[in-house]
Parts: sequence; structure tokens; C-alpha cells
Amino acid sequence: MNHDLRSYVSTLLKESIIKVFSVQGGDISKAYRIDTPKNSYFLKLNGAINAKKMFQSEAHGLQLIRKTSTIKTPKVLAYDTFEDTAFLLMEFIENKSPSSEDSKNLGLQLAALHKCTSEDFGLGQDNFIGSLAQSNTQHKTWLDFYIYERLLPQLELAQQKRLLSKNECPSIQKIEDVLESLFVDIKPALLHGDLWSGNYLISKDGTPYLIDPASYYGHYEVDIAMSKLFGGFDTSFYEAYFSNLKSDKNTSARIEIYQFYYLLVHLNLFGHSYYGSVFSILKKYF
Repeated sequence: MNHDLRSYVSTLLKESIIKVFSVQGGDISKAYRIDTPKNSYFLKLNGAINAKKMFQSEAHGLQLIRKTSTIKTPKVLAYDTFEDTAFLLMEFIENKSPSSEDSKNLGLQLAALHKCTSEDFGLGQDNFIGSLAQSNTQHKTWLDFYIYERLLPQLELAQQKRLLSKNECPSIQKIEDVLESLFVDIKPALLHGDLWSGNYLISKDGTPYLIDPASYYGHYEVDIAMSKLFGGFDTSFYEAYFSNLKSDKNTSARIEIYQFYYLLVHLNLFGHSYYGSVFSILKKYF
């Protein structure tokens, strides 16, 4: 982090900066902890062309979740561009490894978030999943939203990148036929949208925080599907969550269908190593 940016951030904060050091901040951006005499802050930097748009979307998602008063997110202080580099400035959350009780609280608070609803599926603005664009065009039915705004864009991108052939990709009619019986009586729920273990924190006092959202209104099982994709969370998380929101005989099938979206995203971001996982779901359901 150069001297000019450090001075600019100090002016924004109206505080003198005493220490800056690099911290883990995900795959996409550089991240720093900034200490002032009284506070600590978290700064993400990214020089990509669409980085400011990505940070605006992230800030919007954090604020959307925060406004529900169901689960905490770090307070967003600013997002802007400085000398061709976009930045996002937030409060810094000192975190710890989650206990079973912390995981239970995360499950309870996520369930409360998922009870926040809307007229439509989607969101008033598009955002990103990783560095890929994610369309949130609103639909009245979950079936239409999930097919047209989630599966089809990723299947088309995979074909463009020659990661899937046209013959391997199911037709719209085939997808509809498979999903119609699984997507029954689903109401919009506010989602985190990318809920893996790296996208929540437990603060030193045990408070759960969500970070790095890709939020929209969708089926609540989407967040559960993503949480289970790479090993899953503590058992106490799922017990607490499902004590508040129901599962049914089709939940396990839907979870695989929702993981299919995230596996397509990983295929398009990271390449052929995800082909086997994608193909196994294509073969099983389509």
C-alpha cells in the first residue's frame, strides 16, 4: 500500500494511521488491516476494470443484510477509486475459531435472515459471484429465476470457454421438466449467496458476521447447499438452522441442483478440474 493511498485513507478516516499490514482477503483482491490509535479497519484493493462495481455490489449486499437486524456484517465506511485502484473500506472484525455454540448461533441467525422475504426472486441490481457477473433480473417464480439467471448463463459461458460441449448441456425444456417437481411452494428469502466457510467470521465475543455476499432473494436452501459443498459447517449449525426452517423429501436433490450452479461457477473460474463434479450432476439429473 503506497504512501499516497495511505494518506488518502487517513484523510477519509480523519484519523492518523499507525500501522498497515497485509492480511488474507480472498482470491481476488489484496487486503490490509489498518490500525489507528483508537480503531482497526479492513481495506480491500483491486485494480481490475470492474473492481469498483464489484465493491459497490459487495457494499450493497452487506448493507442489505445489515438492515435486516438478523445477523451482523462489518460496517462499510467507503468504496471508491484512487489512482486507478478500487478500494472498499470497512471496520475490522477481530475473529476466532468457532465453538459449537458459535456455530449454533450462526445457524439461528442465518435462519432469521432467510425469513426476510420479497415480492419477487432476484434483486434490483446485478452483482458478482467471485469475479463473474451474476444477473439478478427479477422473476415471479423460482423456476424461471433459477433457470434463466443462474443455470443458463453459466452453461453458456462454459460452452464459450470450451469447458462443456453443446451436447453435454441440457435444453431449457429438459431443465424445466427436471426442476418443476422439485421447486414447489418456494418463497423468496434474502440470501448471502456465496456461503462457504471463508465468508463468515465469529468475532472474539462470539458474534457471527457475514462477509463477501453475493446477495439476492432466492430459495433458502441455496445458502445451505453452498455451505455443504466443500466439507460443510459444524453439525450444531445445521441442527439450529433446521429447527427454524423446514426440509422435505426433495431437499437433498435440490441441494445438489443448487450446488450445480456453484460447480459451474468454479468450472468457469478455475477450469477443467471441476469438470468431473459438473458432469456427475449433469449425468444424474439431466
